[in-house]
Amino acid sequence: IGNMLDAESDDTLDDWFIDSLKTYKDLHVFQLENPTRVIEWTSEKTVCVAGYSSSKNEILELRLPLKLFADENKGLCAERDFKVVHGGFTEGPVRHLRHVPGSRCVVTNDGRSSDLQVWDLGGDDSDVIRRAGSVEGRSVSDTGSRIAARLSAPPQVLHGARSSDVQLTQLTSGQTLYKLDTDSAELLSSLQFVSDSVFLASCCNGCIYVADTRTSAAPRRSTPPPCSGDSVCWWTDASIASQLSSTRIVRLSSSGEMVVTDLRNLGGIVSRAQLEVQTHPCQLEDVSVSWSPVLDGCIAVSGFDGVVQIYNTRLWRTELQDAQPLFQHCGHMVLSEQTAGSAPIVVTSHLWHPERPRMLLSAASDGSVHVWDWVEPGTTGDL
Repeated sequence: IGNMLDAESDDTLDDWFIDSLKTYKDLHVFQLENPTRVIEWTSEKTVCVAGYSSSKNEILELRLPLKLFADENKGLCAERDFKVVHGGFTEGPVRHLRHVPGSRCVVTNDGRSSDLQVWDLGGDDSDVIRRAGSVEGRSVSDTGSRIAARLSAPPQVLHGARSSDVQLTQLTSGQTLYKLDTDSAELLSSLQFVSDSVFLASCCNGCIYVADTRTSAAPRRSTPPPCSGDSVCWWTDASIASQLSSTRIVRLSSSGEMVVTDLRNLGGIVSRAQLEVQTHPCQLEDVSVSWSPVLDGCIAVSGFDGVVQIYNTRLWRTELQDAQPLFQHCGHMVLSEQTAGSAPIVVTSHLWHPERPRMLLSAASDGSVHVWDWVEPGTTGDL
């Protein structure tokens, strides 16, 4: 039986490799010592990752293969692998990580408390990532703080575990610059700036607070979207738009239902769909949903299984419908060296490239990190 399974696995791998020649412009693989739940851009060509095991973990800045960025004569480019450019160690897990724009700092949270850790990524004179400080949270939390950062001088981060303890902190002084004005203590799924001062505090129950750090006025609160299934958790992301009025919000439920709304009218529905995902009891950290920063209407979803799915929301209507993915990255499952009885491979994080339309990074529970540039079905890959 074992030989039969090995043969079947080899056939699947061979078929996938042949198919990948048509479905990917580029695909590169890196293996971490321990898996990561966080991938964050620190520059156009580098990302920061960190482990989430209960004890000591690596925190690394990786440079992507330079071959990816060679516009011509890619075959002549010698740099075909990921490279560790800076590294260090954390004393505990890293469940959340954000790069502070315009700096060489990242801010992390361990998922055990609401406190933050600040890290110096190093520079040309040092390859060591060092702990540079900490920020105390406002509440006792066993789920950890969500973090958002914006371009500002001196650097500032928005953080909190629940809607009642969201605050904006100046990193250099530790001064609290803003607090979200709400008595409700709803568990947060994410924090995200949609402009220099306006941010979303998205809750696990599907509610969203829209607030402005320039004013002490109470935030605008939206109720959860209607859902046909038994949903226990919602994940949220906002699109990147040149004007705030053009911002779209997507909310994904743990039952696989996705609802798209307009920032100006969070109670209305622009479109909705039931995704083709393996629904099962999910933890808050499991699932990721994100708008493409370049491809209009495209969304990436991961965390339900070992696949990253791309959906085109422009094809959806206001009535609930079944949606098929535009593209699926199955590489983590196919390339994993699983043994009989081992836990199934699950994608733990994904990230769009900020400028290259179809390039994403993804990480999985086996420690694999992939960077891939996919080809839209029915095209030659040319934009």
